Amino acid sequence: MSIFTFHLAEVSWISAFKTLSNPPKADDVPGLIHMECMTSMTLGSGVFSPSRVLIRQMAVFAQWDSESFLDEFLKKDHLGKKLAKGWDIRLQYVRQWGKINGFVIPPEPSETIEPYAPVVAVTIARMKLFQMPRFIRWGRPVEKLVRDHPEAAMALAAIRLPRTVSTFTVWNSQQAMQDMVQGHSAVPLPARHADAMAERDRKDFHFQFITLRFKPIAEYGEWKGRSQIIPNFHNRQL
Repeated sequence: MSIFTFHLAEVSWISAFKTLSNPPKADDVPGLIHMECMTSMTLGSGVFSPSRVLIRQMAVFAQWDSESFLDEFLKKDHLGKKLAKGWDIRLQYVRQWGKINGFVIPPEPSETIEPYAPVVAVTIARMKLFQMPRFIRWGRPVEKLVRDHPEAAMALAAIRLPRTVSTFTVWNSQQAMQDMVQGHSAVPLPARHADAMAERDRKDFHFQFITLRFKPIAEYGEWKGRSQIIPNFHNRQL
């Protein structure tokens, strides 16, 4: 059974540029199915703000044949050792919408999530470059919605120029996440996400897009002084 992981780690400028320009490939790393290496972004910040793109804050989303291959990578690989000093979460696939090259998505969900259990969502998009202004116009209100949502335990975005953008969110419950997506949250302007999705359906911003939903199975390390970010959660093995 494959496992997905998301990592956050502070690295040097040199390490960041090397990793972004030449990310690990499945042929070179035992047990790796696919890896997206990106740099973190601050949700809701100004497009030209210095805090918008945080080059030294590496965000990595990956799929592995098994957890043992991941552990070996974190112990022995040059990039893996750097990621091991940060924070990571291990994830069991539940559901997808859309598709994207690279990952091997299981044909059937391997798990279900109770409505009030914590859930993790990851989106990855390959942008149409000429649609960037529209995407920013509709996307920044959604960023602020998610960033400020009282039920979001963690929310961030990531980018690998020129085309790849991603979001990563941890929700206190699946129900809270679904309410946000559908515009039913008890927050100001709750329909921002639903409105942006309707605009995307009218004229797509991307040439590839996927949303993945996961059940968290383990969490390690800390990020920005935070640990045990998954609410009401204890690590367990697959």
